[in-house]
Parts: sequence; C-alpha cells; structure tokens
Amino acid sequence: MTAMAAKLKSGGTFPEFDLPLAGGGTVRLGGAGRWQVVVVYRGRHCPICKTYLKTLEELRPGFADAGAEIVAVSADPREKADADKAELGVGFPVAYGLTPDRMRGLGLYISTPRSPEETDRPFAEPALFLVNPKGETQVVDISNAPFARPDLASILSGVKLIRKRDYPIRGTAE
Repeated sequence: MTAMAAKLKSGGTFPEFDLPLAGGGTVRLGGAGRWQVVVVYRGRHCPICKTYLKTLEELRPGFADAGAEIVAVSADPREKADADKAELGVGFPVAYGLTPDRMRGLGLYISTPRSPEETDRPFAEPALFLVNPKGETQVVDISNAPFARPDLASILSGVKLIRKRDYPIRGTAE
C-alpha cells in the first residue's frame, strides 16, 4: 500500500507559494487578505478540464462580484499553459509548473501518464480550494478522477452564502 500525503484540513492554513503564469508574471497562492478560488486541473491533455475551465470562465463575473479571485493551476510547462489560456480564452490567471512536492503538500492525488501521447510528466488530479482572507482553507475538494469535481455554480453560490452570512468553516471536528 502506498502512503498518501495528509490532506489539507478545513480551517487549516493553505500553503502560501508563488507559481509562474501563462503569459508571464507570477501569482501567489494562499496568503491572507483576499478570497481565492484555486482550481487544480490535470493539464492540457484533459478534455474534461477544458470544459471545466470554460464553465469557470462563464462564471468568472459572478466570482468577481462575490469578491473571489480565481486561479487555475496545473503541472504543465509554460508552453502548454500558454496554449490552454489562448485556446480557452479565459480571463483568470492560469498558473503552471506545479511540482510533485507541491502536489503532495496540497494533499493532491498524483497520476502517472498512461503514455507519452497523454503527457510527459506526473500530474495532479482535480481539486478545488476556497481560501479565505485569513489564509485558511474554507472549502477543500480533492478528487482522484477527472470526472469527479464540484459543480462550479454551487461553489459560486457557496462563496456568496459564506460571505453574506459569515458562514463558518465546516468539517473541523475531529
């Protein structure tokens, strides 16, 4: 049996680190001071990810109205991230270069490519994190398969509810 990295705990501090962005620059994941929706996608090779990111783009104005910054993240190299951002026409940042160590630090499931045609490196399976202005993990959703992801419209509704009602972080009892 293979040991898994510990999953991030709801209410725990989201690891703070920088990643490079498609098109240039960097983005800071985690940290205090803002609401941030971090969407981990499998990479350019995944058609389900492309559909998911297009849906995220459609909902981007709603997330902006709710005061939540969106960042999509993958293990892909820059050229693949640049190609995804251009092909999908998304207006949110697309970060790349998520390393296996960072994947493990986030508690992500990691897959090995089935063939060189799929991709050329280990990649993270999907995840979504909502980080609150205290830098805490308000929502944690980690999957081991490309077809198991949270509904983005529900996530947007949840962000609005959390902010409107000062809804507490759930799932913290041990």
